[in-house]
Amino acid sequence: MDPQAETEVRKKHNLLAPLFDEQTRRLWAAAEAQVLGRGGVSLVARATGLSRTTIHQGIKDLVQLHETKVAPKQRRIRAAGAGRKPIDEYDPTLRKDLERLVDPVTRGDPESPLRWTCKSTRQLAAALEVQGHVVGRQKVADLLADLGYSLQANRKTKEGSADHPDRDQQFNYINEQASAFQNQRQPVISVDTKKKELVGDFKNAGQEWEPKGDPQEVQGHDFPDPKLGKANPYGVYDQNANVGWVSVGTDHDTSEFAVESIRRWWNNMGRSRYPDATELLITADGGGSNGYRVRLWKVALQRFANETGLRISVCHFPPGTSKWNKIEHRMFSFISMNWRGRPLISHEVIVDLIGSTTTQNGLSISAELDTNIYQKGIHISDEELKAVNLTKAPFHGEWNYSIAKNCSG
Repeated sequence: MDPQAETEVRKKHNLLAPLFDEQTRRLWAAAEAQVLGRGGVSLVARATGLSRTTIHQGIKDLVQLHETKVAPKQRRIRAAGAGRKPIDEYDPTLRKDLERLVDPVTRGDPESPLRWTCKSTRQLAAALEVQGHVVGRQKVADLLADLGYSLQANRKTKEGSADHPDRDQQFNYINEQASAFQNQRQPVISVDTKKKELVGDFKNAGQEWEPKGDPQEVQGHDFPDPKLGKANPYGVYDQNANVGWVSVGTDHDTSEFAVESIRRWWNNMGRSRYPDATELLITADGGGSNGYRVRLWKVALQRFANETGLRISVCHFPPGTSKWNKIEHRMFSFISMNWRGRPLISHEVIVDLIGSTTTQNGLSISAELDTNIYQKGIHISDEELKAVNLTKAPFHGEWNYSIAKNCSG
């Protein structure tokens, strides 16, 4: 079912909610579900928060109304605030504990809001009960859907020519490092460059509400505008706080641009949120401007460490596994949803659309235009690389390392 349809049902429900009593809400939801057809009940349940049982009862009431021409018997309508409380209200840690269970084995497409887990809802409910939660498998399914997960059959995805033999061990190492940093109240960020976007009146995939028969006209070709060029959004996702930062670059996507984006996140968001921080953990892809083989990336991080005094630890995902990076499915996917169907006519529009992206789970993003010039092809000598105060981890030191302040530099 199209996510756009769920968004529209949610909007209508929020607009009409003040007018509904218990029965009219049930009947309205049932009507929406029937109009949507297959999958409509599940979609309306996610969009409105009503249970599937309630919507099915509404459908029975509608059938009775049309068959007998008699309105369904008025049931006792509960007063506002009565009834069962939302599960988050009496079990506030359930949602976080559930996501912690599925997160280490999660995979997803970086341009799609869909994620899937290889654990069944029955197994997850049992694991949550061991932790002291009282929850059934249907409620687990509802919470997973709300978090953007869906249970699917096993399927291989293309992740390069061959999987690295230590791939799973590296994933476990990253999870262990992230947990250790979070337990010590040290910041953990996920970083990456979102795909480059054409700036101008070009077609953008997706649909948006427009006057009937009057779609917004865009260019019939996809040749970059020589004046506007492309936008390079580099993102920083704070895993502890569920907040993000995006620098929208107008020049080349280089390591200096990547580290400048991290610097802006720290100066605008990180420093105030973590005033006592002494360390920073960065999880990043294995290639691109923040690749583990890129010398300029390490030199630029050394400058950042010297400026802030932070000990910077870096964990790279193995080659070909970038879609496992949290920023892809926790931030970039929602940005793509937010601007679908809208021509990205200027850098300022891109910044505004990124900054207005939010989710029901509290995600917020700040964005800023970066008009600096970043030179390509900067050569880093062996001497400059040796000057980096870098310590390799015992396990795959090329992927896992830390850079401390260089007192001599």
